[in-house]
Amino acid sequence: MTTGAQTPRSPARPPRSRLRTFLPLAVAAWLVLEIWLLTVVAGASSGFVVFLLLVAGIVLGSVVIKAAGRRAFRNLTETLQQQQSGVPPRPRANSEGNGLMMLGGLLLILPGLISDALGLLMLLPPVQKVVSRSAQRTVERRMREAGPGTLGDAFRQARMHRPDGKVVQGEVIREEPGDAPQDPRPPLTH
Repeated sequence: MTTGAQTPRSPARPPRSRLRTFLPLAVAAWLVLEIWLLTVVAGASSGFVVFLLLVAGIVLGSVVIKAAGRRAFRNLTETLQQQQSGVPPRPRANSEGNGLMMLGGLLLILPGLISDALGLLMLLPPVQKVVSRSAQRTVERRMREAGPGTLGDAFRQARMHRPDGKVVQGEVIREEPGDAPQDPRPPLTH
């Protein structure tokens, strides 16, 4: 039975991004390549060698993640102690490398030879600097392109209120002593 009211149409969906379209395919291809490479290495040497490689990757990745986590925690406690004593925190030489070291450790933990090679690359300081600069440029570009009301806009607004005082948005209203007082606001009623 129809009531005569039209069914509301759903608004047009925005087109899928290329990343959302090709990411599942890329992950599947990566998994197939990892498995194929492990079988090639197992055929060339033995299954025990592949097992030892996988265990070594897990152990090395765990050690790297633990060391990066400890360094990050030590930097955090030193910064908090400096702030509590009133001393402005000094910038650290390689403080942004902790996250990239943890990413390298995670790639080492993942089973596979390609992920292990990428994880070892992420542990090299020159590679960390290149990846860090590239990620920073990408994030800044995305934040500039973000429209109002989006998540990127929220991050941009949050960055505007950093404690270093670079950008302060607001309006200053001063009441001069010679100004006449303004009428009080009317009471709120229901």
